[in-house]
Amino acid sequence: MFPEYDLIVVGGGHAGSEAAAAAANMGSKVLLVTMNLQAIAQMSCNPAMGGIAKGQITREIDALGGYTGIVSDRSRIQFRMLNRSKGPAMWGPRTQNDRMLFAQEWRTVLEQTPNLDFWQEMVNEILIENGEVKGVKTGMGLEIRAKSILLTNGTFLNGIIHIGQKQFGGGRVGEKASKGITGQLENLGFESGRMKTGTPPRLDGRSIDYSKLEIQYGDENPGQFTFRDDIEVPREQLACHIGYTNPKVHEILQSGFDQSPMFNGSIGGIGPRYCPSVEEKIHRFADKDEHQLFVEPEGWRTVEVYVNGFSSSMPEHLQFNALREVEGFENVKMFRPGYAIEYDFFYPTQIKYTMETKLINNLFFAGQINGTTGYEEAACQGVIAGINAHINAHGGDPFTLNRSDGYIGVLIDDLINKGTKEPYRMFTSRAEYRILLRQDNADLRLTPLSHEIGLASKQRMDKVRAKERAEDDIHNFFRNQSIEPGEINQVLAENGTSYPQEFIDTAETKMKYQGYIDKEQEMVDKMNRLEEVKLSESFDYSRLSSISYEAREKLNEVKPGTLGQASRISGVSPSDISVLMVHMGR
Repeated sequence: MFPEYDLIVVGGGHAGSEAAAAAANMGSKVLLVTMNLQAIAQMSCNPAMGGIAKGQITREIDALGGYTGIVSDRSRIQFRMLNRSKGPAMWGPRTQNDRMLFAQEWRTVLEQTPNLDFWQEMVNEILIENGEVKGVKTGMGLEIRAKSILLTNGTFLNGIIHIGQKQFGGGRVGEKASKGITGQLENLGFESGRMKTGTPPRLDGRSIDYSKLEIQYGDENPGQFTFRDDIEVPREQLACHIGYTNPKVHEILQSGFDQSPMFNGSIGGIGPRYCPSVEEKIHRFADKDEHQLFVEPEGWRTVEVYVNGFSSSMPEHLQFNALREVEGFENVKMFRPGYAIEYDFFYPTQIKYTMETKLINNLFFAGQINGTTGYEEAACQGVIAGINAHINAHGGDPFTLNRSDGYIGVLIDDLINKGTKEPYRMFTSRAEYRILLRQDNADLRLTPLSHEIGLASKQRMDKVRAKERAEDDIHNFFRNQSIEPGEINQVLAENGTSYPQEFIDTAETKMKYQGYIDKEQEMVDKMNRLEEVKLSESFDYSRLSSISYEAREKLNEVKPGTLGQASRISGVSPSDISVLMVHMGR
């Protein structure tokens, strides 16, 4: 019934969709297996993409030849460039999206991808022989063979949904949890843990008095995620709104803390530190009388509204009563309550830079199974995993990104070397080379690397070359000019330049910040020298009594491939690295 595939992707979320597309576009025969084909790439939480640091990741995915940026642009209802008051290294593009259109566009993209097949069913076992994966076994007992398997299970592994004191199994409201895989992998030696995330209630927009809320418009001249210029994007935009909680809201929620799974011990998993539930905010910041709420439309043709900032697992009647105390929500109607969800993940120190697991050959993990949170963080892992699964099947050198290559490289390096015990979210502060890793130059940084392995198209590469030429021309033009920074665009216009605005903006940024860019590049060059010193993955670090016990333990756990990687492992000190350098010299 099924041929043997090069890659089977288990799970059709953001990681799975990007992985399946990447491997198939490179020429692999791919099967995407998901429990619900109607929920491919669903925005399970907020209907938005990008933002601070996440917007950089989205543009990097696009630069590599992925689809997240294109789908986000096609389905957007609003575009904003965040952090414009700060330097360009901090700017973050963000779209508000039509939730249903986003998923529809993703399914269309995948169905138009050659070499990609689909199967709707649950996978509950990985077929493994002699330490290598050979396929999957489904709930109906079907065995499907493949050279590589990628698990992108999201929140579905033994997922439990919490609403007040009610608990029920599920990976998302209305969808079953996935059983069997965690136990099998634990028996093979993998170490797992539990995490928690949550989502807010959805409201009926017809019942909201928007005149009492602050209005938030999109950018007057909206940009886009994708570097391609042949993608149609909506020019109209919908407004979002801002509201606030108040002491009465807090009082109602506090009255039910004994019924909250966050406080009565029902939830054991650790939640995202930087996106807490509203009850956690009230408890943690008891001195604050209000918290901001972002009232976000779910799409062009629906009245459903997402209340960003009111994630909750409180009993539904308390959520409802508290919301009605928010100014503008006095007569609000609820479509469904918020809830929390607990799920299994596997500690990411057990994977390689390629996203392949260390214990089982040709088994890959991507997305929330590695302890991350967020669509963008999942999608970028999927791209890297899909690329390397293709390479495993067809030959070639592994495709990996360094911390100096992009935010994607930072994320994967953090996961592998530092691990995580709470949902990992990307911030600009995690990237030490953020002046080099701007959202405007992701194509210059990554498209040549992707084009070389056959993923990024010739059309994309041609545009990168044109952008590089324009940058050189603009630099040469101003080398003998003396003008104020704010006059750059005006002078170019007066001299008849015909470059696209994005080319000019990138060149202008580089000229303005050249000194800082050069300093960061010096730091990169120094670190790259450490990356050139290879370490044996079979070396037993317990033999080195001159380094700390913690360092020996962590080095044996991670098995770094280079001295540079060893230097970034939590618990390994600079003095430990000095000892390693002496040892390598001998």
